[in-house]
Amino acid sequence: MRDQWTRLPAAVRTAITGRTGVVLSVRAVPGGSNADFAATVTGSSGPSFVKAARKTSPGQDGPRVRALRREATINPVVPEFAPRLLWTVEAGGWLAVGFEHVHGRHADYSAGSPDLAILAKTVHQLQGTPCPDAVVMRVERRWEHLVPDVAPMAGDALLHTDLNPHNLLITPEHRVYVVDWGFASRGAPWVEIGQIIPWLIHAGHVLADAERWAAQFPAWASAAPEALDLYTRASAERWRRRAAANPDAEPPANLAIARQWAEHRNARVL
Repeated sequence: MRDQWTRLPAAVRTAITGRTGVVLSVRAVPGGSNADFAATVTGSSGPSFVKAARKTSPGQDGPRVRALRREATINPVVPEFAPRLLWTVEAGGWLAVGFEHVHGRHADYSAGSPDLAILAKTVHQLQGTPCPDAVVMRVERRWEHLVPDVAPMAGDALLHTDLNPHNLLITPEHRVYVVDWGFASRGAPWVEIGQIIPWLIHAGHVLADAERWAAQFPAWASAAPEALDLYTRASAERWRRRAAANPDAEPPANLAIARQWAEHRNARVL
């Protein structure tokens, strides 16, 4: 990761070190694809978690920069969940943001893991939190190009939308942090649980067990079966299109999971 640091434009490194102090070490952070640079940067003022993204042109934000801007905007209104935003800087055609460094481990979603109870508690807390005005992205807009009617996904619940194991950090003191809020949205609360189920399957759960885990949440248990079927069709189509866009690559595991889930719910895979 140190070489990625040195490949950043000098103006960006200067802007970051103006906030961190002289950089002593840069440590890679596994997972995540929503930034061009993501690392724990330890400077003379201590460690911080730094994410940076390149603009598509000097006056034009790309999707990664827009995600970082959303994350910086939302961070102050979710202090009970997210590590604190320390600073933002723009230089050399890049946006960089620095967050409080959290010393913790990623969650384990495998069957029998005690972290499943931690995940469930976190979801219950999220779903009990009113959606702040700063969260303006509507989750159904992210799916409307995939299925004819996304109205069942609409709502005003606070959704993180990507509670994968890497985005749940658990400290030695058992404090839980939710990171990577770049795609936080408002929508129907069951969509959050729908986004988690594939991660449970990735971790080794069979589909029936993953759905039984989901049933503990009133939002999922009370959702119309047709709405859940719609979601699985949309998910399968999303991953089919991603695979089709890169035919020379090995099909993503998410595609097989999405298809399996859609078939499991007797939904037609598009």
